[in-house]
Amino acid sequence: MNTLKEQEIGQFVAEDFRAAAVFSEYGIDFCCKGNRPLATVCEKNGIAIDEILEKLNIAVSKNVHPSIDYKSWPLDLLATYIEKTHHKYVETKIPVLLQFLAKLCKVHGELHPELFKINEEFTKVAEELLQHMQKEEKLLFPQIKKMAERMEDNAPLEMAHFGTVQNPISMMEHEHDSAGEIFRTIARLTNNYTPPTDACNTYKVTFSMLQEFEQDLHLHIHLENNILFPEALKLEHKTA
Repeated sequence: MNTLKEQEIGQFVAEDFRAAAVFSEYGIDFCCKGNRPLATVCEKNGIAIDEILEKLNIAVSKNVHPSIDYKSWPLDLLATYIEKTHHKYVETKIPVLLQFLAKLCKVHGELHPELFKINEEFTKVAEELLQHMQKEEKLLFPQIKKMAERMEDNAPLEMAHFGTVQNPISMMEHEHDSAGEIFRTIARLTNNYTPPTDACNTYKVTFSMLQEFEQDLHLHIHLENNILFPEALKLEHKTA
């Protein structure tokens, strides 16, 4: 039990993603801030640790569709999956959400001025994410895939021009923190994505899409911060 209390919250989710729902229930950031021990998080937020451990045990023991074991995937496969699934999702949804938010500001902005701030925040995070993903796809992910290939072939690895992968990883984690903080602001401005009583269908759809976008981003960041990046650092050490 004490071992579980000292386990990092990101590790719970890395072992079984169903744990994410429990942390979300308590408002605990398991992706950007997944490197904190459970005991520390519970103490800071006034949460009974035995209560949350019981809920975590129930969540991961349910006889439902098994959680995907991302930790068992080869790193080149995981990097490709993130790129083809989560990066593609972000690229596809951003133009639609920007269009909808602009329309809401024009039609409902007078009665709901918070829409202008929501639009501003999403525009900001959209620009940051698109630049962020380009850096991953052009710099970090190719090096991770190259390391995986060298490990499989038992061949020596040439150091990338940016040095150790810790350098771009540190930058990516910092940018993840920024995206997470922006979405916490958006969640607050939207009253946790609850549309007002006078909301039209576009209003409701936009808030639902923003919530879905944040949920996808949580999994996206979790896969990188808590699985891909730590394992890439281990792999680099092995191939050095």
